[in-house]
Amino acid sequence: MIDFKSTLKIALNSLRVNKMRSALTSLGIIIGVAAVIIMLAIGSGANKQVQANMESMGSNLLTIRSATARTGGVSMGMGSKPTLSVKDADAIKKTARGVEAVAPVMSSAKQVMYGNQNWSTTVYGITAPYLYVKNYEMDLGRPINRDDDNNASKVCLIGKTIERELFGDVNPIDKTIRVGNVPFRVIGTLKAKGQMGPMDQDDLVFIPLTTAQRKVFGTDFPGAVNQIIVKASSLEDTNTAQSDINDILRRRHNLGKTQENDFEIRNSAEFQEKMKSTVQTFAILLASIASVSLIVGGIGIMNIMLVSVTERTKEIGIRMAIGARAMDIRMQFLIEALVLSLLGGLIGVIAGIGIALFVGVVFSTNIVISLAPILLSFGFSGLVGIGFGYYPAYKASLLNPIDALRYE
Repeated sequence: MIDFKSTLKIALNSLRVNKMRSALTSLGIIIGVAAVIIMLAIGSGANKQVQANMESMGSNLLTIRSATARTGGVSMGMGSKPTLSVKDADAIKKTARGVEAVAPVMSSAKQVMYGNQNWSTTVYGITAPYLYVKNYEMDLGRPINRDDDNNASKVCLIGKTIERELFGDVNPIDKTIRVGNVPFRVIGTLKAKGQMGPMDQDDLVFIPLTTAQRKVFGTDFPGAVNQIIVKASSLEDTNTAQSDINDILRRRHNLGKTQENDFEIRNSAEFQEKMKSTVQTFAILLASIASVSLIVGGIGIMNIMLVSVTERTKEIGIRMAIGARAMDIRMQFLIEALVLSLLGGLIGVIAGIGIALFVGVVFSTNIVISLAPILLSFGFSGLVGIGFGYYPAYKASLLNPIDALRYE
């Protein structure tokens, strides 16, 4: 029967005698555990940020863009040829299954001015449902309503970036800005949504769609729009809605069976899943790279334990001579390796959490620290200690007591 209490005491005393060696041996585990926690915290934070950005853009969305125009054989990009109209949006709303809301949109880059301040931004011609579809919320004032669109009113909503750049600390409500050469009265401001990659979701101006068509952008085709944004009733309904919309638009645009679509439908759910998968893969990759440090730390433990066995050969011989069995010797060295790795793991956890929080504050990065990665990395550090400590322990237990006593 192994006396665990006595064996543990002997192992701890041995580690206490060689404090510097013990600390250096644990260093690899400390770095490895800390690196795993930091990488997973950053990866989880990035994943959470992506989800938040996606939700801020709206959920269960289908974005329909008009066709590509070509000039001299050069593609001008999707949306450059006006093939979509407000009537298409109405037909989708009335006919397509699983559709909750539809918002036709017309947009273009414009210069906006207030007093002696000016700013280049994107101006969107929208209808009343657009704010709901894209998850925009009012901060001050009122939203654009159906009457504004029916009357082609010269009113607008502005994002926080426009509010800051044009008005500073001045309340913008009821102030008049110029979009190009057309004056617009500010009737409301939008709550901040922040960045979505390189895109500033607050750097925009919303005006009624009919006003955009008639007085700001102009169009050779009455009722033409750049995009139609469709919000499905649920995530499960997006594929059904997409199929119906494709059929509706092909019929309305008189496209034959062999003709390609003169529009493009993008499913936000597919894009979101791809982004989540990419971020998760990146987080796993980072954690895998960081885990290499744990393996290196384990190799360090094995090397130091082998040196320790050699240095303490005579001690092992004395223990065996007074009755210690091979199992006792093996357990002593295994406990030493386990204590070194667990102690390193504990310090690594504390260091990893501290560094991750520091990185989040300094670089304004979203950091998510959860219990699962902490327990996983701490537990893995213990397994590393046992795995790499077993061979030195096994080698020590095979020593011949007589040869060990003679060792100098």
